[in-house]
Amino acid sequence: MLENQKINIKIKLALLWTSVTLCYLYGDYFELYTPGKVESLISGHNVLDSPTKLLTASIILGISSVMVVISILLHPKINRLLNIVFGGLFTLMMLFGYTGDADPSYWAY
Repeated sequence: MLENQKINIKIKLALLWTSVTLCYLYGDYFELYTPGKVESLISGHNVLDSPTKLLTASIILGISSVMVVISILLHPKINRLLNIVFGGLFTLMMLFGYTGDADPSYWAY
């Protein structure tokens, strides 16, 4: 018979950060299918039009990727603090980061 097994909270957090990272990647991938997106990337007229903006976007995506490992390896007190800080930061970015440029279907991811 199937039974619910207790799963370590660190594994749950790692899985949640994995899903956040994949949602960002899926959203970015499917955004390429919006009309004019590829042309704007080729011409250089897009949101990430400078090395600083590109580095910032890379760091943001890198944080969610690193949090997968950090959630498992770090001491519980530090782990809790980082998950609260970065979880809150990512929530605020999703709530207030909409610039109007993206297709509304982008919010599904």
